[in-house]
Amino acid sequence: MAETTVTEVLASLAALEDPKARAVNERHGDDHGVNLGKLRALAKQLKTQHDLAVRLWATGDTAARLLALLICRPKMYERDTLDGMLREARVPKVHDWLVSYVVKKSPHCEALRVAWFADTDPVVASAGWALTVDRVAKHPDGLDLDALLDRIEERMKDAPDRLQWAMNHCLAQIGISHPALRARAVDIGERLEVLKDYPTPPNCTSPFAPTWIAEIVRRQ
Repeated sequence: MAETTVTEVLASLAALEDPKARAVNERHGDDHGVNLGKLRALAKQLKTQHDLAVRLWATGDTAARLLALLICRPKMYERDTLDGMLREARVPKVHDWLVSYVVKKSPHCEALRVAWFADTDPVVASAGWALTVDRVAKHPDGLDLDALLDRIEERMKDAPDRLQWAMNHCLAQIGISHPALRARAVDIGERLEVLKDYPTPPNCTSPFAPTWIAEIVRRQ
């Protein structure tokens, strides 16, 4: 589908609109009605088209933005462009995919992690924490893990939802990946009780950090 236009793509997305998918997505704060499996299939059909991705993002349409994140070239975005995209991305799935599929593959990833981590906007800060989770798991050299635990202990309990979720993930990851800090991570989780009563389906791991840590360590 070379030289595909934005109009053609929006028509394809409109044809995939499903009221049931919209109802499910909207429960998670995502304002679109496209099944994500079908969205990925469309992305596979389009293949990588960075210029089209840029134009799709500019529409502001949630499904179009999710598609854009699947067909773009992450390394072609400038740091300031990614920063602006994240600040526009208030829809949870767009925010998550932007961080996971684009920023993590960008040469600007670490600079953005540091900047976002310290941002006063809790949604932006949550992206900094999400990138920090990745560092904790894969490249912890240079991170002050004790200082991260101090910050989690001090701020996670009262943090807004998105930021709290990302901080809690970081707490669990420290406990999972760093045995020397595991007891402290579990202790913080037990005392703060963040997500302790989160409804967890059968066969899924609870996001309550002490339970999460214990389960993943047991599997290892």
